[in-house]
Amino acid sequence: MRRIRLLDGRLKLRHLLLVDALTERGSLVAAAAHLRVTQPVLTRSLRELEDIVGVELYERGARGVTPTIYGTAFTEHARAALAQLTLAERHLAELADAGRGTVTVGSHLAGSDALLPAAIARLKKARPLVTVVVRKADPDELHNDLEAGRVDLVVGRLTSSVRSTTQQRVLYREPFRLSVRSGHPATSQHDPQLTDLLDFSWIVPVTGTALRRELESLLVGMGLDLPRDRVECTSFPIVRQLLLETDMIAALPVHLGADDRLAALPTSLAPLSQAVGVTTPADRHTSPSAAALLRELDLVAEGMSTA
Repeated sequence: MRRIRLLDGRLKLRHLLLVDALTERGSLVAAAAHLRVTQPVLTRSLRELEDIVGVELYERGARGVTPTIYGTAFTEHARAALAQLTLAERHLAELADAGRGTVTVGSHLAGSDALLPAAIARLKKARPLVTVVVRKADPDELHNDLEAGRVDLVVGRLTSSVRSTTQQRVLYREPFRLSVRSGHPATSQHDPQLTDLLDFSWIVPVTGTALRRELESLLVGMGLDLPRDRVECTSFPIVRQLLLETDMIAALPVHLGADDRLAALPTSLAPLSQAVGVTTPADRHTSPSAAALLRELDLVAEGMSTA
C-alpha cells in the first residue's frame, strides 16, 4: 500500500461526514439522503476519498455497503475528528457567554427515567440559559453518536460491552421488584413466591435485551420457565398502562415502579439488579455544560443510592 498523506490538502470535512453516515447507515442511498446530497455526488466523494487513502473503504453489495477493515478504522478516526470540531464550536460559544451553552445527553430505556429528569431540573435551576437536548435511542446508535460528538454523554443501564473509545462509570445499582396494579389479586397473598405468580399474565423484556437474559437465568436457576401467557415490551409507558388496566405482572427497577397506582410485591428477585451510570468519550475534553450536568447526575444518584 502506498504512503497515505491525509494532510496534503485533499481531505475535506465532507469526506469525514460521508464516512460517518455511510458506516452507520450501510447504504449509499440512505447516506445521501441523510447528508442531503444526490447519490452520484456521494459516490464521487467516496471515490475521491478512497483515492486519497489508497485503499478500498467499503465492499459494495446488492444490499448496500459494508466497511472493510480500513473503513472501520477510518470511521473511528473520522468520528473522533468530527467530535473534536463539535466540541470546539461549543467550547468557544460557552467561553463567549459562560451562562449559556448546550449539552446533549443520550438516554435508553429503563435506568435513566428517574435519574435524568431530576439532574436536568437541578442544572436548569442553577444555569437556566443552558439548553439541554435529550435524545432517546437504542444503545448502539447512541454510542455511535457519542463517538461522533453528536451527544456529550449517555445515561442509562450500563452493559458489559465497552468500546475502546468510551468509558463507563457506575452511578448507583438499582434492584428490581415485581410491580402490579393496586388491588391486584396477588397483593392479597401473604408471601407470594414466583411459582405462585406464573399463572398470571406477565410483561417481559424483548428477546436480546440484558434484562430478558437475566430474568430467564433467574427463572432457570429455580427450575422455572418464562410464563407462557406474556407480552414482550420495553416501552415503559406501554408497560405501565398494561399494568394499570390488567392483572399483568412486570419486573421493573425500583425507582421506575415507584407509582401511587402501582404496588410492589414482596417476592424476591435477588440477585436481579441493574448498574445505572454514565458513558462518556474516553479521550475527549468535556464541555462546561456537560461537566455541570455530570455533577448534578452524581448528586442525584447519591441520593437515590441511599434512599
